[in-house]
Amino acid sequence: MLSRLTRFTKHFTAPLNNLTNTTRDMSTNSMFRGLPVIPDEHFTATSPRKIAKSFLAVEQSEGAGARVRRSVGTPKLRNFSPFLMLDHFQIPPGAGFPDHPHRGQETITYLLSGAVDHEDFAGNKGTIETGDLQFMTAGRGIVHAEMPQQNENGDANVGMQLWVDLPKELKSCEPRYRDLRAKEIPEATSEDGKVKVKVISGLAYGTESLKELAYTPVWLLDFTVQPGGTVKQSLPKGWNAFAYLLNGTTIFSTDGESRPIEQYHNVVFDKEGDSIEASVEEGAEKESRFILVAGLPLDQPIVQYGPFVVTSRDEVMQAMTDYQTHSNGFERAYNWESEIGKSMVH
Repeated sequence: MLSRLTRFTKHFTAPLNNLTNTTRDMSTNSMFRGLPVIPDEHFTATSPRKIAKSFLAVEQSEGAGARVRRSVGTPKLRNFSPFLMLDHFQIPPGAGFPDHPHRGQETITYLLSGAVDHEDFAGNKGTIETGDLQFMTAGRGIVHAEMPQQNENGDANVGMQLWVDLPKELKSCEPRYRDLRAKEIPEATSEDGKVKVKVISGLAYGTESLKELAYTPVWLLDFTVQPGGTVKQSLPKGWNAFAYLLNGTTIFSTDGESRPIEQYHNVVFDKEGDSIEASVEEGAEKESRFILVAGLPLDQPIVQYGPFVVTSRDEVMQAMTDYQTHSNGFERAYNWESEIGKSMVH
């Protein structure tokens, strides 16, 4: 049987000289928790943001037999603070993400179809199903497993997982979970009925999300647009923002220019401006669906080695030592193995 460290490094073998290290701007460095209070002038929506770039998220292998389309966390878009990674994942039967560690970030998992079990070294267990989300704060350290339930028809479990950086002063906080069930997510519809949005986190069409979901301020809006529908969505000024296309083709417009964006593409917006405009042609054959994501940039270095996200190279070395020696947050990892991950151990 492989040791836990060997199993972990088997799936992440990048050398330390490939550490990611960048610095981004932040309008304030105070501590946040959940949706922040934002002045009304941040929502005047008078200046649509331009598209900085768009690109296809190419499918790749990840974990043990899973497939992902990574739209944040590749050379095309790396450390778009506060965002570290976005995976559109498919977990087929027999695949999954067995026991592995995290430190220094939050993960947000949004399940689009199927069901996924999770279990960690603190004894937390649970299942998220279609439309549910799980917000996990790794803080000073956690080891957990994420394994799919088997669908009767053999279909893969599909979802999104977003990694969000934690402010430096919160990287040593205790780990925690917060499940958000589909029935808890408020929804809004445009007056013409052609636009529907699930307000996972943020504000859209006068509908506000639940709070107390994550430490780093992030908006997540799941839009479905029918042919002939138009979205005009305000965003907090100064926040980084992007949209990932799940289905169909969406036209993004600004200053009289329009650009069609197709399925599995990521659209990165300029920071200047306070809104985005998107539509689907009247004669389109099908609806479109996209996830709009925005977040407050953090004024701190990002140094990442696999699942460890800290602010210096020394902290990376310390995280690896702590994980190997079961100390400074990883004490409960000693001799711990998840029940749900045992089927993946060979």
